[in-house]
Amino acid sequence: MLTSQRDQGRGITPVSRQHSIKVSLGSAALYLSLLAGCSLAPDYQRPDLPVAAAWPNGPAYAAPSKAAAGQANPVVSADAIGWREVFTDPVLQGLIETALTQNRDLRVATLNVAAAEAQYRQQRADLFPNFSLGGTAVAAGIPANNSPVSTVGASSVGTTGTARYYAAGGGIPAYQLDLFGHAQSLSKQAFEQYLGYEETSRGARISLVAEVASAYNTLQADRAQQRLAQQTLDSQTTSFNVVKAAFAEGGANALAVRQAETTVQTARASAAQYARLVAQDENALTMLIGQPLPANVAADTAPQTLAILSDIPPGLPSDLLANRPDVIAAEHNLLAANANIGAARAAFFPSISLTAAGGFQSGNLGALFAGAAGGWIFAPQITLPIFTAGRNQAELDLAKVQKNIYIAQYEKTIQTAFREVADGLAARSTYIDQVHAQTALVDSYAHAYILAEERYRGGLDGYLPALDSQRQQFSAQQALITLQQARLASLINLYKALGGGWKQRSSDIN
Repeated sequence: MLTSQRDQGRGITPVSRQHSIKVSLGSAALYLSLLAGCSLAPDYQRPDLPVAAAWPNGPAYAAPSKAAAGQANPVVSADAIGWREVFTDPVLQGLIETALTQNRDLRVATLNVAAAEAQYRQQRADLFPNFSLGGTAVAAGIPANNSPVSTVGASSVGTTGTARYYAAGGGIPAYQLDLFGHAQSLSKQAFEQYLGYEETSRGARISLVAEVASAYNTLQADRAQQRLAQQTLDSQTTSFNVVKAAFAEGGANALAVRQAETTVQTARASAAQYARLVAQDENALTMLIGQPLPANVAADTAPQTLAILSDIPPGLPSDLLANRPDVIAAEHNLLAANANIGAARAAFFPSISLTAAGGFQSGNLGALFAGAAGGWIFAPQITLPIFTAGRNQAELDLAKVQKNIYIAQYEKTIQTAFREVADGLAARSTYIDQVHAQTALVDSYAHAYILAEERYRGGLDGYLPALDSQRQQFSAQQALITLQQARLASLINLYKALGGGWKQRSSDIN
């Protein structure tokens, strides 16, 4: 490398001059990177909530009393409730804990968050210059019939022998100054997408808790239906045997025998149906928890009750829905689309890239780092888009349209959340009233059946009234179990609709 006389007069050697240039170049690059990145993304304004400011009010939304709801414990505040407060059955709690660690869909959702975080870090790296070091060693054999050559930097010059070449250095390859925020906008977009995946994963945990509770509720309800069908089958078989005995003694006709037989076959078919449903329910629950059912679940136990969210009063401000994971994720997607507009706008402006390198080269390894072997290069480049055939404008228009799409999706997510909570609030007290009425109906049919059976045995009536009373009682009992299952399902859906509690502990979602 050549050195000017003015540098030599100042006592600046090639190495010290190169060092000062590299330091100044590095400082300049760092300074420019700190100044760069004025974002061209539009100022974000959260869309107004496209729903009413309060939940619906009316007779269907009246909060049930503790006595009607069957609660003995103090009510838990809605903004602090977690799944352990909602689902009090210890067996169900064990299933949920297992599912949160073993469910494969949740595992995929968690891995998607890790992948999105890695993609964000990858995109964010474009904000900073890359610096690399490298070295080269070359040895070339020169043939005997070769004419004299002169190899720059080679250890020897001649007609035969071996030419050697050594080089070492480092540099910054094509670092683009982010003067107009292109890289910053893309980094912002990746960051918001990562946060969206994180909220989606949190929502997946809440949904999994609700799915396990729902599957357990269905299993217990079908088991209750199976027990009822078996009890009815046993009872009707006994009645059928009584009618057959009476027919054999001339106290009943053939029609009564056939009518009694139809009730037996109906109960037998119902018992077989619910035996199948119970097996399928167990398979579904096994799939959710990711491993075989524990012994305490395989046992035929009575259905458990769930804590009731009766502390949520009508008129609760609906803007609390903004804390639901799916709503938060939709807003992060909207923020990502907003940042993408900034990246599209930056494409209209000039781009400046810097390439800098410095190092040493020599034909002698021992003299590689000598002063005379040093060299450097600095190559800034500016590119100004003049004609792109409308590509940049199309990309900007597309980014704006995509933002409007995400606005509509965000608003639709809020509207869906509002409806789900409103439906859950409407179901709280109405299901309780319906279950009470159905319970009274079952008791009425039970008394009617007893009276009809007594009249048949006393010879006052035929067997048809007793048969009809028995069928009505069986149907009413089935409907009661279905209603109880639907009521518990509505509470599970309300828990899910409220985001599983707005201030969840980490142990409730991890």
